[in-house]
Amino acid sequence: MIDQSYRVRSAELSNPDRKRSYNRNLFSVVAPKYDVVTRVLSFGNDGLWKRRLVGMLPKQITGQVVDIACGTGDIAEAIARQHPKARVLATDLNPDMILRAKRRLAGFGERVQALEADMTRLPLEQGSVDVLTGGYALRNAPDLQDALREVARVLKPGATAAFLDFSRVPNAVGFAWRYRLLRFWGHVWGRILHGDPEVYAYIARSLKSFPPRDRFHAMATSEGLRLKRSRLFFFGIMELSVFVKSS
Repeated sequence: MIDQSYRVRSAELSNPDRKRSYNRNLFSVVAPKYDVVTRVLSFGNDGLWKRRLVGMLPKQITGQVVDIACGTGDIAEAIARQHPKARVLATDLNPDMILRAKRRLAGFGERVQALEADMTRLPLEQGSVDVLTGGYALRNAPDLQDALREVARVLKPGATAAFLDFSRVPNAVGFAWRYRLLRFWGHVWGRILHGDPEVYAYIARSLKSFPPRDRFHAMATSEGLRLKRSRLFFFGIMELSVFVKSS
């Protein structure tokens, strides 16, 4: 049975504490279906986009990697397989997601771990991370600027951060039809998978409160993260962005 209180909190996502609580509750509902829904909502492209994210990382990684908002740990797993000398830490705010990530990553031993943690309060030392990734992460941050500041804090100078997420186009008309498409598709799968069309309406709602991508890039730049590469998918609804921490 879905906790209907998340419907009330979803209208108050501008408050960081309420958004943090909302996400923790909502993703406990979503967790059992998460891998399925990421595939169907992306029309089967989720795996391809994440492989491209991993492919845009440095060719050889031997240091510390952190995947924020890791979900069930698929990006962390892909990085661990491709970079067998890297230490990988998968983090997520939601304990149900972390349980699933731990099961997925158990075969890698101690060099790959999963830990419950808020992306704005990572349990890592300043300048200790070589690569940071996030799939559908920053849009769910309790406070986006705080999350970008925390990313910059933990990265070493010259280190890489790569994010895959829904993206808001600057043009109001272009955004309007994309928003309606996302909301409709989320309603369809919310009803099919949970019996409640509002479960995945959050995706469109969170994008509505997310800054247009040019402003998002500017916010990252203000924290010392230089945009190295941006690639758009799915009519511009998705963006893969790669940043480098300034020296």
